[in-house]
Amino acid sequence: MKRSSRWLIFSFCVLAIVAATPFSRKIYWFVMRSSADLAEVRHRVEPRLKTDLNAVGLKLGQAAFIRIFKEEHELEVWLQAGQTYELFKSYEICNFSGRLGPKLKEGDHQSPEGFYEVDLSAMNPNSSYHLSFNLGFPNAYDQANQRTGSFLMVHGDCVSVGCYAMTDAGIEEIYLIVEAALFEGQQAVPVHAFPFRMTSERLALEESSVWFEYWRNLKTGYDVFEDRRIPPVVSVSDRAYDFEAGSNM
Repeated sequence: MKRSSRWLIFSFCVLAIVAATPFSRKIYWFVMRSSADLAEVRHRVEPRLKTDLNAVGLKLGQAAFIRIFKEEHELEVWLQAGQTYELFKSYEICNFSGRLGPKLKEGDHQSPEGFYEVDLSAMNPNSSYHLSFNLGFPNAYDQANQRTGSFLMVHGDCVSVGCYAMTDAGIEEIYLIVEAALFEGQQAVPVHAFPFRMTSERLALEESSVWFEYWRNLKTGYDVFEDRRIPPVVSVSDRAYDFEAGSNM
């Protein structure tokens, strides 16, 4: 086994063991700082990223929130500023797999739609696709609806087989923002993946789609954020998503 492979296995074993402990952030920092690629990205990208954030009154380490829109090929990064979240930047999704609609089973090459969370254990600076984080598919909703799949990521390299692929420049900024938010105390960064911008007008065009009711359910969560600019609290009951207004704390 190559040294790099042994180190990757060791890194993820350590993360799995400590993910639920109070020391997980310190150990994550120790393990991931040893990634030469990530160290180079930090050195090259962080100063410019901090400057861009400061220019709009934001900073690295604020709580983060991500929205994905398949049809528009856009990934939005929002950061908490005071009581609500503000849009920092929209990044081009270089590639995603399949059509509009959710992922149903392993091997269908569909990129997922739904409400996911990314914690420290999902972060992978040693990805074969430059940098990546795992969306956490299948979530509670997916499991309740017998949907299967694994290793669904947001990553670089512009290649997708079920993932959301960004440009390398895009994933570098996104990764550093997510990592900083988690390291500064956010337990998990919400990632909400939609087929398109969930306006009433756009959804009405899909009334004959097999996914219309599913998308109406997604729209409820979309609307909660649109109304308050705070990510909703997401739960699952009766095989559907439920939403409560999120806290600004």
